[in-house]
Amino acid sequence: MVNITINRQKISVPEGTTIMEAAASIHVPIPKLCYLKDINEIGACRVCVVEVKGQDRLVTSCNNVVEDGMVIYTNSPKVRRNRKHTIKMILSQHEAQCVACVRSGNCSLQTIANDLNVVDTPYKKELVVQEWDERYPLIRDANKCIKCMRCVQVCDKIQGMHIWDVSGTGSRTTVGVSGNRDIQRADCALCGQCITHCPTGALRERDDTEELYRAIEKEDTIVVAQIAPAVRAAWGESLGLSREEATVQKIVDALKRIGVDYVFDTTFSADLTIMEEGNEFVERYTKGDLDVHPMFTSCCPGWVRFLKSQYPQMTGRLSGVKSPQEMFGAVMKTAFAKHIGVKPERIFAVSIMPCLAKKSEREASLFYKEYAGHGVDCVLTTRELDRLIRADYIDPKTLEDIPFDQPFMEATGAGVIFGATGGVMEAALRSAYYLITGKNPDADLFQEIRGQKKSGWTEAEFEIAGNRVSVAVVSGLQNTRVLMEAIRNREVHYHFVEVMACPGGCSGGGGQPIHEGKELAAKRGENLHFLDQHAAIRFSHENPDIKRLYKEFFDAPGSNKAHQLLHTEHKA
Repeated sequence: MVNITINRQKISVPEGTTIMEAAASIHVPIPKLCYLKDINEIGACRVCVVEVKGQDRLVTSCNNVVEDGMVIYTNSPKVRRNRKHTIKMILSQHEAQCVACVRSGNCSLQTIANDLNVVDTPYKKELVVQEWDERYPLIRDANKCIKCMRCVQVCDKIQGMHIWDVSGTGSRTTVGVSGNRDIQRADCALCGQCITHCPTGALRERDDTEELYRAIEKEDTIVVAQIAPAVRAAWGESLGLSREEATVQKIVDALKRIGVDYVFDTTFSADLTIMEEGNEFVERYTKGDLDVHPMFTSCCPGWVRFLKSQYPQMTGRLSGVKSPQEMFGAVMKTAFAKHIGVKPERIFAVSIMPCLAKKSEREASLFYKEYAGHGVDCVLTTRELDRLIRADYIDPKTLEDIPFDQPFMEATGAGVIFGATGGVMEAALRSAYYLITGKNPDADLFQEIRGQKKSGWTEAEFEIAGNRVSVAVVSGLQNTRVLMEAIRNREVHYHFVEVMACPGGCSGGGGQPIHEGKELAAKRGENLHFLDQHAAIRFSHENPDIKRLYKEFFDAPGSNKAHQLLHTEHKA
């Protein structure tokens, strides 16, 4: 233990503790902009400086460890003056139009400037001109970038994609796409982790809320919406609702008030995905197609983008089943259009997703033959949903639990856990077990594949009717790269692999609410598993609305019509 004094308070902390961590242990906050524990500890922003007795220069608290006898002042007059000067310098290169910024009210720079009572910036503004294709799902505003390097480090260390890089020196230092590439030509997976870890509004998703408003205004357009499983675990966070208050049924009420005609649960199409994917897995397994290389899940478009750009030779190992989002679109413009007696062209399908990559997935034409076209017309993130609720001046406390619409109302616990890492695998195995044996397993038989690992992946082996089934679950693209190399080098072998681009799965998606310094994917995932535990139906193949849909429209899993509408061909 090391004995130190912070703001005249004597404390003891373990050797190797940083000054920032030592201060936090006695509830003394130190402001910071660039710091991310174990990811970005480079002291670039200089906002976290403190005064150490006996040293002339201020030191950064995020990457300097305590020494025995050290006397530290975290907010001395010298520190305050320096910190305020630093913020003013940063603001001289920052487009501080906070009222028109998507991160206003949730911006670290704004918060610190307000805390320090920065009311003017005496330095000349030096903004840059940097073009960006604003049709791309991910938007970067160079004039809001504070060069904290978080996006670079998160993309490098957590996702292993190396999309961002630094160029220039001194005050001309900036961040851009690595290799002087255009973002459209870069191999970005659109995971959005750079956005959720950016302290300002320099990175954001393309806002598509106006598309929804335009559709609502058209009298001859029928607007249908779907809500992804992970959205229910996070949407209330920035609206001041507790987990118990923020039910998915309240989102239905909010969307109906905004003007959406029909609202459905994506867990329904998640169940549909399991019916097709479970059937495909059993078929490929029994034919011996998985004896050498596994079948990969295809629900996560960020992972699919990653595979096609990084391991194109493995593209054929993807499941041919569409994601639940695209299955929903296909069903809306065929079975549902038929059900309500309208032409598919009149239906405008909007998805509420925790993900940026879904915006890109929507743009792909995934129908076959007479069903050619887009299934989904607009994708909004969880953050965009919250902005819609605010824009319509809806008091979240007044929202009521409104049921989903017919005829696709029922959903299962298996569909809900799609939003947590390991959930797709667990749901698929529950139904695969039934398809092989003709009876249900214990619903929690496969629970050892649940959860998030900081590094590596989760693996398990199960015996189903005398057949050995080896599976793996991984989230985060750097972890995925390590796993893919092990599979390619035949160091490991699995029959079935679930991959989610974002750490913790969709719960930690790039479109979820942003909380500075907090990683909530695991907590949100626990919420989804809680909902599964208390669901009336926990197996996708027992969903009565799914059974009815097959009976009346698709005939059976893997049928010709199911292949036309619910499957796709992945190409590198």
